[in-house]
This record gives sequence, C-alpha cells and structure tokens, in this order.
Amino acid sequence: MAEGTALADALTAEHRAIDVGIEDFLGDATNPAPLQDAMLALRRHIYLEEEFLFPPLKATMMMPIFVMLREHGELWRAMDDVDAAVAAGDDADAKCRDLLVLLDEHNKKEEPIVYPHSDSDLDDDVRAELADFLRNGTYPDGWVCEQA
Repeated sequence: MAEGTALADALTAEHRAIDVGIEDFLGDATNPAPLQDAMLALRRHIYLEEEFLFPPLKATMMMPIFVMLREHGELWRAMDDVDAAVAAGDDADAKCRDLLVLLDEHNKKEEPIVYPHSDSDLDDDVRAELADFLRNGTYPDGWVCEQA
C-alpha cells in the first residue's frame, strides 16, 4: 500500500489484482503461477479482513460483516476446489470461472458497504496496523477463515 492511499482504495486494488491473476491463468492454463499467486493473495486478503478489519466494525455493522464472513467461507471452499483441480492435473477453468463469479458478487457488496468504513470508522491504531499489514503482512501457516 502506497503512503497516503486510502485503505478502501488499497483493499479494492487487492481485489482487482486477485481477479487479474485468475484471469491470466484462464488465458494460459499451462502457467499456474498467476493462479497460485492469486490464491495466496486471496487467502491473505481474507485473513486481513477477518483479523484486522471486521472485528472493530462488527459492533456497528453486524449484518454486513456476518454476510461477508459467510461468503468468505464459500470463497475458501471454492479456492480449495480450484487447488484440488490444479493439483490433480484436471481442467480448472470451470472452477476458476465459478470462483470469479463468487468474487464478483462478494466484491460488489464489500467494496461499497464495508470498505468506506475502513477509512472513517477505525481507530488510528487499527488503521495503521491494517495499512502496515497491507504493505508487509503474511497470514499464518494453517490459518483458515472463520466459516471455512
């Protein structure tokens, strides 16, 4: 995340980068690197939302956060399906396309409803911690989302 970039903009940019990685794989399925990078980035992104962004917003945004957590579980299972197809040497195109549809539906809600609160409703310390994680953070090995 570049200095001075709004958290909402940085989180949205991560969404776009993840989509591009999956789309790049669909354009050349012989090269799994963009897909592997996108899956890692998506898992990391879900981690940062569930560990940094959502907890302080739950008190004022309980229902939207509940929906986001449920959808994270759906996304996580879809990623597992993509990973399994790639590992087995199967054609993963349909599973990738299904994942892109889920991501599109999720992002259309998360970006306008939740992300604006990252810049307006979080304490300075939480915003700083989230910004630092966006720049440098990795999620712990073995971590899975709440609804996986």
